[in-house]
Amino acid sequence: MPESHPVLVVGAGPVGLTAAAILLGRGVDVRVIDRASAPSEFSKALLVWPRTLEVLRRLGGGRHIAEHGQDVADFRYWSDGRPVCRIPFGAATRPKIIIQPDVEAMLHSTLAERGGKPEWQTSLTGLVQDEDGVTATLREPAGGTRTDRFSHVIGADGAGSTVRGLLGLDFAGATYPQTFVLGDTAVEGASEPASVHYYLSPRGVLVLVPLPNGRHRVFTAAPGDLTSDEVTLELLQELVDARGPGGLRLHDLSWSAAFRIHARHVERPRDGRVFLAGDAAHIHSPAGGQGLNTGVTDAHNLAWKLAAVWHGDLPATVLDSYEPERAAVARSVVRQAEAQTRAWLLKKPWQVAARDLAASAAARTGVFDRHYVPWLTGARHEYPAGPAVAPQSRGGRRPVRHGALIPNVAVSTDGEVWRPIRDVLPDDRYTLLVTVPDGVDPRPGPAFFGLLRAYPRLISGWARAGTLLQPAGDLPGGTPAGRVAVTLIRPDHYVAVHDTDPTLPAITRHLAALTRPGKEEQ
Repeated sequence: MPESHPVLVVGAGPVGLTAAAILLGRGVDVRVIDRASAPSEFSKALLVWPRTLEVLRRLGGGRHIAEHGQDVADFRYWSDGRPVCRIPFGAATRPKIIIQPDVEAMLHSTLAERGGKPEWQTSLTGLVQDEDGVTATLREPAGGTRTDRFSHVIGADGAGSTVRGLLGLDFAGATYPQTFVLGDTAVEGASEPASVHYYLSPRGVLVLVPLPNGRHRVFTAAPGDLTSDEVTLELLQELVDARGPGGLRLHDLSWSAAFRIHARHVERPRDGRVFLAGDAAHIHSPAGGQGLNTGVTDAHNLAWKLAAVWHGDLPATVLDSYEPERAAVARSVVRQAEAQTRAWLLKKPWQVAARDLAASAAARTGVFDRHYVPWLTGARHEYPAGPAVAPQSRGGRRPVRHGALIPNVAVSTDGEVWRPIRDVLPDDRYTLLVTVPDGVDPRPGPAFFGLLRAYPRLISGWARAGTLLQPAGDLPGGTPAGRVAVTLIRPDHYVAVHDTDPTLPAITRHLAALTRPGKEEQ
């Protein structure tokens, strides 16, 4: 049954705005609230990785990204003044530096175009759930309270999440004992304006990140406990002199902060009709720059499912997939960030030597290029089998991985203009993608058209005459033994199930289980 009440999004940062924009774009009624009085002007998060860039571009942010983003060519690691390794990025793996206010500005624009607007100075003070919805108590700007009814609630309200607190969910993990500081400042003497530099030494870690406006973010460990008010230009200069490459002069400090690093996540980011996303569900070290990215892709994973349920196109059981899919990603991000942070802080000579040797070898032998860099992009995460991913079939030399992003091969409808396939696949419904080997009749069989007729609101077919993949072999398992293959791709472009049988039994079983709960897949 379609829902009649709106979805409440708590938090108007990048995560909440992403969720709201996607939901509004799919015709879902949404309200967005935030206890702040206006968007933050501070730069905060910086690195935006390719998978997140895909999501933002599909939300209309292409021009904004081009205008406000700066490409990162590489990460460069130094140990006590000596170069250890360089991790370069290619066209498919290169992140951009886009300060958080610019990301939010793009999302605010999309939200407004779709009829949405955050309600500022409005906070959540109470939640009561039942089987039909959620009753929320809201404190309004004038100080009064009111209760409203919602179909679902998304808590995207940050590390100090009110939603998480009202649910009584434990935020398990630990806090590093050391205080860290950062500052956005002009830096004279900095080189390689497209490189992020990591300077590691017994005197502490120093990270130097170029900003699109020609300034830099300085991040380093603090000498003892400090408050944000104590982070001055003079202090940052002292730390840069002690830990950096030398010859750097800071001036015009525009923002600074002192903070502790946490590694925490909730065991379950869902309680009934209430969901947690982004920092409300998981926080970690800024190492690797994954925070904003993980939150935006949390919202992207959840919003299409919630829209399908809200409209009655899918049963609520599809929402059961959010927890196992995104909790696995969160745990992976927390582990990786924690490992890198601990490596930064090593002091014993033998530990430092082992770290530097391992990093140098990983760069030299391509381990970083094959494993770490693809993971950083956000495109390597695979979702487990569950309500929205079919169990992996056995056999075959190069099976398409269920739960993985569809490989971003080039596609053309005219043989001249080629675009990445994830840029052109529908993102508001499932897609049946047909891949055809050379010399084989490209027309799909009756089972293909039968599924389109059976699920007209849920699925679109992508087997148009003249559509080419370049090269088709880049879709693993896509052209087995001269047979047509069909892949069911979710709206977020993850593979739900792949089938090479002309009667499409695997896809048929998965769709039956997806749309009719209780009908198990085999």
